[in-house]
Amino acid sequence: MVAEKYNKLEPELKKELRTIAQQIVTPGRGILAADESTTTIGKRLQDINVENTEENRRAYRQLLFTTAKDVIGQHISGVILFHETLYQKADDNTPFVELLKQRNIIPGIKVDKGVVPLFGTNNECTTQGLDDLQTRCIQYKKDGCHFAKWRCVLKITKDTPSKLAIMENANVLARYASICQSARIVPIVEPEILPDGDHDLARCQQVTEEVLAAVYKALSDHHVYLEGTLLKPNMVTPGQSYPTRATPQEIGAATVTALLRTVPPAVPGITFLSGGQSEEEASINLDAINKYPAKKPWALTFSYGRALQASVLRAWQGKIDKVAAGQEELLKRAKANAAACQGKYIAGSISSKAADISLYVKAHAY
Repeated sequence: MVAEKYNKLEPELKKELRTIAQQIVTPGRGILAADESTTTIGKRLQDINVENTEENRRAYRQLLFTTAKDVIGQHISGVILFHETLYQKADDNTPFVELLKQRNIIPGIKVDKGVVPLFGTNNECTTQGLDDLQTRCIQYKKDGCHFAKWRCVLKITKDTPSKLAIMENANVLARYASICQSARIVPIVEPEILPDGDHDLARCQQVTEEVLAAVYKALSDHHVYLEGTLLKPNMVTPGQSYPTRATPQEIGAATVTALLRTVPPAVPGITFLSGGQSEEEASINLDAINKYPAKKPWALTFSYGRALQASVLRAWQGKIDKVAAGQEELLKRAKANAAACQGKYIAGSISSKAADISLYVKAHAY
């Protein structure tokens, strides 16, 4: 069979993508996911009795991005922004993107346009936003974003995820990744298997392996340059309604085993989503994953939204005089997860305002 003729990525492009991906997963650093949509951030603000206005959203994100210049960048390597946030400025007129650069943090951007029903399935979904993605990515790169995120969602029930949902979402993620790379943006590939359900740990592991195998087959079919990508998966856990909780060691073993069976060593890093775990759980389980005794060829770190922000919001309360208190909570959780991604976190050693509060939201949407 004659080898397919297609334009391989130029060496300079490969190098740029590889460098960005590697910077994001340097040891002891991970991602702050601050890409909540207007509706989702509204729910978080509502919880602390703050009105969902553009000014309040800006004030909250300013709190995050003005945290201790010399410290935050030691633990956070990248921030995923929402479109609105990318173009906002601090009180002193400094663009948020500039604030992040000053802290040695790489700006990234959420580029999907949300989940939509996948017709012909049992309440399954796919993700939209491919149509104008090329144009948007070119613009985002000009505006200072060097990586992107796209979330697909799969559900575990007795008869899902279906083959159709697995294949459709794998192909959507591969097409997205390919478009990002053409625009010199590193794609974070996020096939999230929701924690909803009463399935056990073994079932979640089986589905995770099936989904990731399909995703990497699709990425290969689309000629995506793996060294210039990152993966953002769920940890392998029992469903939220399963009567028995798994230990961190069991979660670590099941997660690493699933990844070893499906994720090529060419991928520089895996940045886990917290999936509704409490802040403390997310740190303890990430630590257990890194402590699991196996040859792990990728960096295993974090890309947390709720598990980095719950205590921040609780401390801030929308009040100007509580900004420093909110920033202190962000530093604490960033430090905890920086230790966890090196297998050095001691459970309970870093206390924070919402450390043990469940952050689970049923059928979580952004």
